[in-house]
Amino acid sequence: MTTTDTRDGARGTAGPVRPGDLALALHTPEARRDPYPFYARMRRESPVHRSTQGIWYLTRYADVETALGDLRLSNDRDRMTRAYGALGGDMKAFSRFTDRLGRVMTNTDPPDHARLRKLANRAFTARRVEALRDGIQRIVDRLVDEAVAAGPTMDLIEAVASPLPMSVVCELFGIPHEDLPQVKTWFRRFGRLTEDIEESEAAIGQYEEYLTGLISRRRAEPGDDLISALVTVQARDDRLTDSELLSTCFVLITAGDETTTHLVGNSTLALLRHPDQLARLREDPALIRTAVDELTRYDTPTQAIVRVVAEDVEIGGQTLREGELVYLFLAAANRDPERFEDPDRLDLTRPGNRHLGFGNGPHFCLGGPLARLQAEVAIGTLVRRLPHLRLADGAALDWRPNPLQRRLSALPLCY
Repeated sequence: MTTTDTRDGARGTAGPVRPGDLALALHTPEARRDPYPFYARMRRESPVHRSTQGIWYLTRYADVETALGDLRLSNDRDRMTRAYGALGGDMKAFSRFTDRLGRVMTNTDPPDHARLRKLANRAFTARRVEALRDGIQRIVDRLVDEAVAAGPTMDLIEAVASPLPMSVVCELFGIPHEDLPQVKTWFRRFGRLTEDIEESEAAIGQYEEYLTGLISRRRAEPGDDLISALVTVQARDDRLTDSELLSTCFVLITAGDETTTHLVGNSTLALLRHPDQLARLREDPALIRTAVDELTRYDTPTQAIVRVVAEDVEIGGQTLREGELVYLFLAAANRDPERFEDPDRLDLTRPGNRHLGFGNGPHFCLGGPLARLQAEVAIGTLVRRLPHLRLADGAALDWRPNPLQRRLSALPLCY
């Protein structure tokens, strides 16, 4: 959801930012390349900052961690729509999308959220995720083989980071491999929500029809996949309606796609920019688990998440009023020197790394363990199989213009 971001971005400049406009600095070209100096400034000067648009920005670890668990900061879709609408944004696209999506974990508060989350947890278990490791390894090996066969250079985003999560989703949900191109097309069209409402809505409708067919087939012939597991959960517990089952499948399939892509791309770039840490990982591949945690902290894929104030709350000496929007900057919290020693240093062996890269509290990212596993396998494989991996000569890095997500448009590499 980028309605507010677009408006701020149009007003941002590359020059000095007035004290009252600290939030606008995050929309400048400099911040797009490297937002972390701007986060440091906000933590120093105005850690609980109200932008000129009336949106609150939280950047300290303690404040963000507390806010993630505070039920007075709501994720409810109707509150969110009203809050954005109060800022003067055109909410037609957002409203249509959320109405079609229905009530799901990502847009509800307790008690509905707790009920839906519990039912999904019973199907999306740690054991089921770990069981995917060998399959993920086969996918990554195939993608790397194809990239190497194509020539001495590759765009990591296009060759590995982007196709990986979609391929894994096919295995996890039992989506036939031959349907993958069509599913990818629908995903691309979802991303055009704010550009072409009719195209995006049509894609969502087609995708829901496709999922409805898959669910029906799994009821008749269950398999060892997540849709079958959710169907089984529904049969045992009728609190999950047909509409909620469909919406839960939709969210689980789509949620981890972008996060995994960002994580693999950002992490690979960070390692290439820190050859001492890359060498350390090559020497000790067993570091990959702690390495992925540190890479997530160091350049967090989901830079910020949005909440709306459901009840007046005081944070950092400021009173946030009902109906106001709050941006919780996970990435800024993950570089807070009050929580992390020497936070701007990449250290793959960092102890006590309780980063907030996948959130915290009741809305902790359900797909976080799967995204982490995919990153472990992908990064570990690249480090092991391509010992001469480096940035392509003259590579110009372009970051997508969305301050809530940090993603490279491309990552040209030589090997």
